[in-house]
Amino acid sequence: MLYWYEGMRIIMIAGLAAGTLAAQSFEVGGHGGTMRLSNKSLGQLGIRDLTRVELDDGWRIGFRTTFNNWRFLGHEVGYAYNRTKLVIGNDEAGFGVHQGFYNFLAYATPEGSRVRPFVAGGGHFNNFVPPGASATSGQGDTKFGFNYGGGIKVKLNHMFGMRLDMRQYVTGKPFDLPNQTGKLRQTEISAGFYLWM
Repeated sequence: MLYWYEGMRIIMIAGLAAGTLAAQSFEVGGHGGTMRLSNKSLGQLGIRDLTRVELDDGWRIGFRTTFNNWRFLGHEVGYAYNRTKLVIGNDEAGFGVHQGFYNFLAYATPEGSRVRPFVAGGGHFNNFVPPGASATSGQGDTKFGFNYGGGIKVKLNHMFGMRLDMRQYVTGKPFDLPNQTGKLRQTEISAGFYLWM
């Protein structure tokens, strides 16, 4: 099933809708950073040995597009690739998580300010792709969730800026394994540059 494509379609439609609201400014840029996980146990395998299955911390890289529609408010859509490890007992393998997101932004300073602290909240999807599988072939397990956090943007000149972000993404756990409890929590700490128009 192509949940990944459906999720990306929803994100793109939200971005286009936000962009039609007479945006005062537009930003696009890339970011990279770390991804820390909590409540990362995915459950257990086996009947006798009950081998634990969990994800490990990793890194992320992605892009964000922001539409600052009002003086203190805006919208943001984006994509990030998260690289982690799938740990099964004493073995581990590389594991990818594709993430699409939408956030509503509220700024502490008005549009045009050089420094703009902000808070963010919204929704996202994670497409969990196990080793040997491909998201483009619909082989991942897609889960939806919500996210919140904040950051700061600093304009470096009339065209470029930099930003720091800290977000927490709360998502259902993939693969529906036995003894799976709670939600997966991903904490993003990232930095990036953006082009401001």
